[in-house]
Amino acid sequence: MTEISEIEAYILGKEVTSAQWASLMVLVKVTTKDGRVGYGETVSALRAEAVANFIKKINKVLKGKDVFDVEKNRLEWYKQDFNMAISLESTSAYSAVDIASWDIIGKELGAPLYKLLGGKTRDKILVYANGWYQNCVTPEDFAEKAKEVVRKGYKALKFDPFGPYFDDITKKGLDQAEERVKAVREAVGDEVDILIEHHGRFNYNSAITIAKRLEKYNPLFMEEPTHPEDIEGLKKYRANTGLKVALGERIINKNMALLYMKEGLVDYLQADLYRIGGVTETKKVVALAETFDVLMAFHNAQGPILNAVTLQFDTFIPNFLIQESFYDWFPQWKKDLIYNGTPVENGYAVIPEKPGIGVEVNEKMLEELKVKGEEYFNPEEPVWVVKGTWRDY
Repeated sequence: MTEISEIEAYILGKEVTSAQWASLMVLVKVTTKDGRVGYGETVSALRAEAVANFIKKINKVLKGKDVFDVEKNRLEWYKQDFNMAISLESTSAYSAVDIASWDIIGKELGAPLYKLLGGKTRDKILVYANGWYQNCVTPEDFAEKAKEVVRKGYKALKFDPFGPYFDDITKKGLDQAEERVKAVREAVGDEVDILIEHHGRFNYNSAITIAKRLEKYNPLFMEEPTHPEDIEGLKKYRANTGLKVALGERIINKNMALLYMKEGLVDYLQADLYRIGGVTETKKVVALAETFDVLMAFHNAQGPILNAVTLQFDTFIPNFLIQESFYDWFPQWKKDLIYNGTPVENGYAVIPEKPGIGVEVNEKMLEELKVKGEEYFNPEEPVWVVKGTWRDY
């Protein structure tokens, strides 16, 4: 028995970057009685302290349990927390513990996670760039930075062209969004995929109007085109546009994923390991998606630990489309924390091959990066948008 002795949460941070929601990082450390250590990571945006407090509760429940018993341990927490099935904070906290547990399991067995889950189906991971368009407002801003992304070797890039609009979009907002998308398409050419981020912010009428305006620019997919809980609106969207739909970053269990797929609302599923239940639940979601011929395009907008474990999944799953990557727009400390263990080369992420989740954590950095959990907040710009883009021109 590899007994869990302690589960700890570290809130880390240094500066606000383009990914405002990830200005802090919640790192979770699981230690066993015989001194083995595994790391996970979870959501921070406006929730760092709340999630860290949930980790303390999970520690009380799982202390003394066998770290290898991932299914049993999840059931134990599910039993103790009456609201896990509807609580982002509870599920996100547990997700990090599950990831850290698998990190220990891989280290114990001397293999990277992908080898334990199914081996390789590919030797490198195609990624798309995100976080690249900080302070972009005009079409020229977007075009200039898009060219820089392509010069780095990326074959795809995602961006939100909708400025400060929420729920509805005006004709002015629609015109500006189209001008931004047109500028990016012309800047990168037809061989580079563009992906349109809606951030789940529109009613279905606005989303359909947007789709009809932007379809001529051949986006690879439209991400969360309507409010994610609006199932009827998503159905109307699907009936009125032929564009591919990607969604799922906000789902917190496999049952929610199943709903989207049974209703035929999604082409590409964007489950996120820190929200969906960690490794243990994600492997079930991937299998469900394969059954429905839905490809995976994991959401991946936090820090280096989540990036590493997500790449482990991309390596082995058969139903893979493309992977979101902020890696080249991470603050330097996030790269240093894992000894730059997941670089992107010519538009492909290098598969991390170390045992466990594939990377080592520089523990010497933890003390200097610790913060009290004062989270970034600007009432003039929602935390979920790329910094400096919530405005018209």
